[in-house]
Amino acid sequence: MSNIIEFKDFGFKYDAQSSPTLFDINFSIKKGEKVLIAGPSGCGKSTLVHCMNGLVPFSYRGKMTGSLSLFDKETRDLSLFEISKHVGTVLQDSDAQFVGLTVAEDIAFALENDCIKEPRLHERVSEVAKLVNIQDFLDHAPSQLSGGQKQRVSLGGVLVDDVDLLIFDEPLANLDPKTGKQAIELIDELSKKTGVGVIIVEHRLEDVLHRHVDRVVIMDKGRIVTDTTPDELVSSDVLNEKGVREPLYIAAMKYAGIKVTPDLLPGSIDTVKIGDEESRLLKNWYEHAPKETIENDSAYLLDVRNLSFSYDGKRKALDNISIKVKAGEMLAIVGTNGAGKSTFSKVLCGFEKKDEGDIFYEGKDFSLLSIKERADEIGYVMQNPNQMISKVMIFDEVALGLRTRGVGEDEIKERVEETLKICGLWPFRNWPVAALSYGQKKRVTIASIMVLKPKVIILDEPTAGQDYRHYTEIMEFLSSLNKLGITVIMITHDMHLMLEYANRSVAFSKGRIIKDDECAKVLTDKETIDEASLKETSLYELCKKAGIEDATDFVRRFIAYEREVVRK
Repeated sequence: MSNIIEFKDFGFKYDAQSSPTLFDINFSIKKGEKVLIAGPSGCGKSTLVHCMNGLVPFSYRGKMTGSLSLFDKETRDLSLFEISKHVGTVLQDSDAQFVGLTVAEDIAFALENDCIKEPRLHERVSEVAKLVNIQDFLDHAPSQLSGGQKQRVSLGGVLVDDVDLLIFDEPLANLDPKTGKQAIELIDELSKKTGVGVIIVEHRLEDVLHRHVDRVVIMDKGRIVTDTTPDELVSSDVLNEKGVREPLYIAAMKYAGIKVTPDLLPGSIDTVKIGDEESRLLKNWYEHAPKETIENDSAYLLDVRNLSFSYDGKRKALDNISIKVKAGEMLAIVGTNGAGKSTFSKVLCGFEKKDEGDIFYEGKDFSLLSIKERADEIGYVMQNPNQMISKVMIFDEVALGLRTRGVGEDEIKERVEETLKICGLWPFRNWPVAALSYGQKKRVTIASIMVLKPKVIILDEPTAGQDYRHYTEIMEFLSSLNKLGITVIMITHDMHLMLEYANRSVAFSKGRIIKDDECAKVLTDKETIDEASLKETSLYELCKKAGIEDATDFVRRFIAYEREVVRK
């Protein structure tokens, strides 16, 4: 079978840059193959994808060297239109991909451009909608859908053209754990049904490996450093060396002294073999691992009582929410898309006015304060960075809050530069914001709030789209602020983040709080996991395979071991 895409000794340099972004790329993919591409930010993943879908060189100008062929035809000899008939891309930001006023119109867009006439157009839209399971929402506006539903619409708009290669650019970045799991299952199902080639670009390696992947490609500094099977990859040291997060169960096995080898089939928690010896080592490690106890004797900083809110006066987005947060806590708010997590933060900050209930901050009625007065106490980093950014240049964006508060320019320069370094943005300090990727823009918005040093920071998906190195830098910085007494509230779909850094977790579902407890208990409670659209940690599955009965205590000790031994 011929290759869909094939790179031979390929290189690429943007016209606007002095040195190449890609070097000596040798890579191919056939129909029916599924390949995961991972690596740190700036390693060349996005550029490689842009070369495949034709955005290089048609939208991003530069010089290509070597060979890049699509079905044995050099892409430099093809038009963007010809490439798009074979290669489809589902973007990380689904909203940026919508063109229709309804789901049906959006899926039909490519067909209309091809002058496909009725009734064939309607038949094809119906076929594709059923394929991606969005047929019940054809009359809805894309903006009315959840994150997972939006992704299905984007996928339908690409599949309608019968492409040969599907590229997914960080498909899990904005999805809750359960929906992310379903997205990986949907991609796997489509791969089997249609026989298309599939490329998934994603930081969350363990989540992608929930379903079979033929190969994993790791990139670094513009080069492919490994192209191998999942079993071979997780058995090597490549992930740690290149700053890609290892699966949790692999980390636990290594902590227990287990030699992870390909014959154990460790590429997925579903396939990994835990025999008598592996079970013995895991049980021994568990019995001797530290058990962390977190004591916080601080007074309550926030006290929310019986809070309710509705956008339309009919359906309650928040229904009788009561929660107390102590000074210096590091709290994770989790739950399904649309559960009320972001709405809770907006009401707290004054962006929306509560219908009922009370909000007390340091014992005072917080609802009496203006948005500006609340912002002096609570900093809020929104989920979508494009909704926060208002300046052209990165430095000016991060400095904006300080300038509006009348801080002197010398102090502004010092504080902004310090924050840019911590957030991994120092090399881009003189760049325009428009030149950044979605993940880099996210870091700019976090930096613009961090620089103000508020008492409480609320972050809506702080690590979405971040590689492991930048994720760690941001979270370690937040952790250091937390140790100084800053209260950190994180709205997140990242169960790893919740386990690693949060002291407590609050699970939302349908506008209500359904669980408020330590993270280990939340992530091992099946009822909460199902209702809040979370995902059981792979540590839970590892316990079952090893015959360890108390999975909650195992997870608790794993967290303590990472905090007290690994991260110190």
